[in-house]
Amino acid sequence: MTPVELSRTVLHAVRRAVDAGDLAVDLHGLPGLPRRVSVAPPGAGGHGDYATNVALQLARPAGQPPLRVAEVLRPHLVHAAGIRDVEITGPGFLNIRLDRGTGSGLVQRVLTEGPRYGYSDLLAGRVFVLRVPYDVRAEVLADYLSRIVASQGGRVELQHEESVTSSAPSRPLSVADAILDLRPLPAPEDPTPLGPDAARWALLHPAPHDRPRISADHLVQRESNPLFRVRYAHARTRAVHRNAADLGFAPLPTADTDADLDTSGPDQAQLLRLLADHPRLLSSVVPADATRPDPGTPSRLTRHLVVLADAVIPFLPTVLPRGAERPSAAHRARLALADAVGAVLAGGLSLLGIDAPDHL
Repeated sequence: MTPVELSRTVLHAVRRAVDAGDLAVDLHGLPGLPRRVSVAPPGAGGHGDYATNVALQLARPAGQPPLRVAEVLRPHLVHAAGIRDVEITGPGFLNIRLDRGTGSGLVQRVLTEGPRYGYSDLLAGRVFVLRVPYDVRAEVLADYLSRIVASQGGRVELQHEESVTSSAPSRPLSVADAILDLRPLPAPEDPTPLGPDAARWALLHPAPHDRPRISADHLVQRESNPLFRVRYAHARTRAVHRNAADLGFAPLPTADTDADLDTSGPDQAQLLRLLADHPRLLSSVVPADATRPDPGTPSRLTRHLVVLADAVIPFLPTVLPRGAERPSAAHRARLALADAVGAVLAGGLSLLGIDAPDHL
């Protein structure tokens, strides 16, 4: 279960509590409840896989203390599919433990969807107008936002600076449309000599309000270069897959994957968490209850890919058998996880407009 799916599960639990009469809240007239409930890894003092503050959001409309709202919601949430346990901590945080088997289901889903893992129809039917100056960084950022909005089922229309004042939009704007003026801090010099991939990374990796660094450091093939680490990690997952095929075994994310993976170990557990968080990251291009895309999403995606790459590189040596060791279920499960990570790295780079080579 991904954070996006868990958010929907929590919302369904809230609606069940309201329908059962356990919680007196007018969901239709409630401005404080977003379309998506925030779920995230628990903070200090928390437990489990994820935590949500939905009880604190509902406390005022329900006329109840947050702790009481959490107590009402817990039984409606604890019996939901994919949830093993729910614990209440602090003033009313719901801490959620997912079922065993979620690791195998997650890996299988990523392998099935491939680089399109995390795509959804969340923004279906919505159109966003981006007003873009004739600036290379703004153009690249607009192209990225067009790609990621499309990955969530929406569409972007571009207007360049001259047409903003000299002509009307290409079609009448409906109430549902939103207009965003893109004004990222321009690059200090022309990034074209870096080549298309390094140039896009240099322009998208910093937040829009930070000045990008245009230098040959984006081209060096060593650990100090984040782009190299991401592409190298992807290439290594593909190399491991080829090596496994030479040894006669393939990825096998079965129901035993969770037993075959040491999910209590830092490497595998972190990789699963990062994979599960990928759809939430993509869907956050238009935050809950916001009307326009967030131009800060590319820098968050690049950081996510770097963390994922740094987590998978030390894991990859455990995938293949060593010496006279024969391939086991554990090796097949680890290979499936490595393939899933490779698919997410490739998909993330594709959204950034950057190539993900199999050989590097």
